[in-house]
Amino acid sequence: MTMSFGMRDEHRALLGRVSAMIRDEVMPLEEEYQGEVAKGDRWQYTDRQTEILEGLKAKAKAAGLWNFWLTDSDRGFGLTTVEYAYFAEEMGKTPLGAEVFNCSAPDTGNMEVFERYGTEAMKSEWLAPLLEGEIRSAYLMTEPDVASSDATNISMSCVRDGADYVLNGEKWWASGAGDPRCRVYIVMVRTGDDDTPKHQRHSMIVVPADTAGIEVLRPMQVYGHDDAPHGHMHIRFTNVRVPVENILLGEGRGFEIAQGRLGPGRIHHCMRAIGQSETALEQMCRRALQREAFGKRLAQLGANYDIIAECRMEIEMARLLCLKAAWYMDQGDARAAAPWISQIKVIAPRVALKVIDEAAQMFGAQGVSQDTPLATAWTHVRTLRLADGPDAVHRRQVARTELRKYTQEKV
Repeated sequence: MTMSFGMRDEHRALLGRVSAMIRDEVMPLEEEYQGEVAKGDRWQYTDRQTEILEGLKAKAKAAGLWNFWLTDSDRGFGLTTVEYAYFAEEMGKTPLGAEVFNCSAPDTGNMEVFERYGTEAMKSEWLAPLLEGEIRSAYLMTEPDVASSDATNISMSCVRDGADYVLNGEKWWASGAGDPRCRVYIVMVRTGDDDTPKHQRHSMIVVPADTAGIEVLRPMQVYGHDDAPHGHMHIRFTNVRVPVENILLGEGRGFEIAQGRLGPGRIHHCMRAIGQSETALEQMCRRALQREAFGKRLAQLGANYDIIAECRMEIEMARLLCLKAAWYMDQGDARAAAPWISQIKVIAPRVALKVIDEAAQMFGAQGVSQDTPLATAWTHVRTLRLADGPDAVHRRQVARTELRKYTQEKV
């Protein structure tokens, strides 16, 4: 079977338009947008933040540069996962990129759930405004008291009581739940008992964010930063009542939906990490040519030629692995794609972290300060090594696949 990492001509032209808008209109506003966070209430958007973000979104939508992530839907552009990888890389070059084009997590995954598994009422109430970029959403799975990297441990109680389900428990790292525009949660809950088969004990349920009994306890900090106004929240559910019709597909279908939700979104973060690597390498090179020390440009000092070369080569290798994983996903065989997905989930953030770190080193003390975007980029990429599952979990899957080639025994 021929493996192709190419792009159709019409989509290449579309990508050029996205790239130009990011470079010419989005990136120049990054610093001003971020500077607004410290003004007033950190968990509300300032007038200027809203003007910047909504203005860019309106431009993108008017230009038809919207919802590229819909790779398997007649609502989108018909991009393959491989083609979307190039778009996600471009959007990853700026913190605002994904949202400007309505391609940001966790909304993309949640929209996939509503489109594939939601009722018509859910599609009208939640999917339609999400597709228009009018509201935000959150996905609640991880829990503080269990090892959530093994999703069979999820323990939030969801008990049927007449026409409602009653939810009790806590979730944390609910990314985007701090955003004042967040209107709806999709929540992984436990509906089966210990006698139920392990992968049929869990369900997903749709919960409006303003439902009685929901308490946002605190924003979780990432290396001391709360990521306001987006936020990663710790939330408590106390006797939260949700109509029975809010459960997706029925009880026990949570893992089935989880696999569908992941879809191409399994590697969207990896695609964007390649873009972050490219931005950091560009900043590193410009600094190396502009700054002088000991009578020479920084590029000519120490091992900086070698460092720049290694970063370029590792980015290229990571991109190829990402595209290979995307290609396997496009073939529709989840089992064949799985080890490649696991590999890129380890490699993409690892490479991005190295490049960002080397760029910070080139900037010296300024590189770890608020005067460059490198420190913030590093914390975000470091988080990916946990947000998409710990490296150890992915390496375990890769090793098990490799070992199966040489033994018939269960590994």
